[in-house]
Amino acid sequence: MAAQAPPASTGSTKVDGAIQTAAANQPQQLSGLQLYSRFAFAGAVCCSVTHGGFTPVDVVKTRIQLDPVTYNRGMIGGFRQVIQNEGAGALLTGFGPTAAGYFLQGAFKFGGYEFFKQQCISGLGYETAKNNRTAVYLASAGAAEFFADIALCPLEATRIRLVSEPTFASGLISGFGKIARTEGIGAFYSGFGPILFKQVPYTMAKFVVYEKVAELVWSRFVNKETASDGMKTTVNLGSGLMAGFAAAIISQPADTMLSKINKTKGLPGESTASRLVKIGKELGLRGSFGGIGARLFMVGGLTAGQFAIYGDIKRMLGATGGVEITK
Repeated sequence: MAAQAPPASTGSTKVDGAIQTAAANQPQQLSGLQLYSRFAFAGAVCCSVTHGGFTPVDVVKTRIQLDPVTYNRGMIGGFRQVIQNEGAGALLTGFGPTAAGYFLQGAFKFGGYEFFKQQCISGLGYETAKNNRTAVYLASAGAAEFFADIALCPLEATRIRLVSEPTFASGLISGFGKIARTEGIGAFYSGFGPILFKQVPYTMAKFVVYEKVAELVWSRFVNKETASDGMKTTVNLGSGLMAGFAAAIISQPADTMLSKINKTKGLPGESTASRLVKIGKELGLRGSFGGIGARLFMVGGLTAGQFAIYGDIKRMLGATGGVEITK
């Protein structure tokens, strides 16, 4: 690439010197791999930390979904039942695959979202993308989540098996190996359809609602240019909380089906589609929303945390070159 031509002289050595000093002090704008690798790392950390931290809530939520007859006392009662029956350590069942799986998923999800958003802007042009930004957010989030789920699915299948069958294996490595050895690699992706059905609408709602709420706050209530880092984190938290509530409600039926389909292996010759139909009939509408209280608490909290951590890490890494298409 040709070297950039030096700026034209103003005719004053003092003014030229001041301009050169100001240019040298400006933070370097990252692009390409340097930029998107930072987006991916920030996304990996924020998802791994939040999902890992909410493992106890996820254990209770999964138990309520899989055995509503036994675990019928709500989220707080569910915590007490798990501790009483299995000990406090049971609340951390599946922590390994949760932290590892969502580290990978977060990298693809957040890094991919920023990447596909930039591709949409480049393909459509900035003004067209800005005028149709909701569609850009939806398309970017959906594409990113598809690839993220390819990475997540094997570890999520292992996590659900460990939570639903506490005696299945002692942890991530042994559980992963046992499924691969006894059921084959295909068993890791038996829930790929449900996980797409759950995660793609979840992620689309998550990013769109976040973008819309943040846009409203920045345009009506807070000046983003003069806001402190603490205020920016607060806005990210609040916007993420609203996004989490919306995403949890939209994806709840698929989340319940995913827990069910990964609990046990299917009958010989039974396809994933037929299993899904059978599970859907057994659950019904009410059963599909089993554990919604725990999941609202969980998803709202972790999504708020994700966007707060994501924004803070991006600032620390200097990953400020993302394109915004808000009005």
